Amino acid sequence: MHADQQAFEGLKVIDCASFIAAPAAATILSDFGADVIKIEPPEGDAYRELYRFPGLPASERNYPWELDSRNKRSVALDLKQPDGLAILYRLIASADVFITNYPLPVRRRLKLDYDSIAPLNKRLIYGSFTAYGEHGPEADKTGFDATAWWARTGLMDLVRADANSAPARSVAGMGDHPSACALFGAIATALYRRERTGRGGMVSSSLMSNGLWANGFFVQGHLSGATIVPRRPRTEAPNPLTNIYRCRDNRWLSLVVLNEARQFEPFLNALGCADLSHDERFATAQERGVHNQELIAHFDARFAERDLADWRVRLDAAGITFGVIGTLSDIDDDEQMRAGGALVPFADGSGLTVASPLEVDGAGKRAPGAAPRLGEHSEVVLREAGYSEAQIRDLLERGVLIGSR
Repeated sequence: MHADQQAFEGLKVIDCASFIAAPAAATILSDFGADVIKIEPPEGDAYRELYRFPGLPASERNYPWELDSRNKRSVALDLKQPDGLAILYRLIASADVFITNYPLPVRRRLKLDYDSIAPLNKRLIYGSFTAYGEHGPEADKTGFDATAWWARTGLMDLVRADANSAPARSVAGMGDHPSACALFGAIATALYRRERTGRGGMVSSSLMSNGLWANGFFVQGHLSGATIVPRRPRTEAPNPLTNIYRCRDNRWLSLVVLNEARQFEPFLNALGCADLSHDERFATAQERGVHNQELIAHFDARFAERDLADWRVRLDAAGITFGVIGTLSDIDDDEQMRAGGALVPFADGSGLTVASPLEVDGAGKRAPGAAPRLGEHSEVVLREAGYSEAQIRDLLERGVLIGSR
């Protein structure tokens, strides 16, 4: 591969999925050069309308669609009609990857399940994404990241201010985009296996399994017999050195000092309370745990004396690990997000977008292009697949194929 060649250049991917996790896996493939054909129903993918949903940030731009459908080509098909399914089958016959997250009963009804698809193309990678897995009593159940990733797996219960607070609600797509990376990884693994064997096959992932993996530290602790203590209020955090603190300007930071033997005194010096290092109540980690509320009160008083910007300079100079508890408005001026490649410009100069969180040295990503209009590429994709102009007109007239509107 040449240094400027994209890793998946020439790979043909069929994105026959909706909403976020499965289509976002196809987005990552498109970032690395794959030709992703987005299959939509005649009325369009329901994800196109999510940005209008009550409670989500209002915008004239369809920002979720721009993010997760960039660089894709849209083909609108009525898969309930035999000729519509026949078109999809023809596309699949020459594809490398097929991705779907349709509920399993819908796949069986539309003949999009693996057993129906696999005979069409022995080299095809069939990427399946579900809410709760491929097998078991809830395999046919639908779900979103808020229900299967966040709520079901203990994350929602554990990530709350304290045990007496209501469970913490998730934000849109919070579990979907990490889960997309898992499906992408499974697909990439299967492509590697295909290089060695010449055979395709099915790969799968689910929201529930990804949520358990995200919560793996505590899940494994529970499975191993550990006693999981309910979270206490911030002012009673067991370890004052791994806690959150509010600054004078009402901004917060998250402190994570794990190497206490080496960093406790430098931290106290940065905080301006070096005298506490001689206080017997705080002389050891064990004592600090016993007198945690008193030490937190000291830290609260100190952090309240300066703005976040001042504390960033002081803590960085002392080599202390901490994180700014960022807000969306911070992102506009975050130089590191741009320099690190986490935010990248759209190819048409219309603004910035979030990059997929993977980099491969020597295999650049394409500049994020526009998300497609419904059916924008229906006709050109069918021409590429060998359909004549007369056949395409007939399919359009009968509503099997929907062209650009």
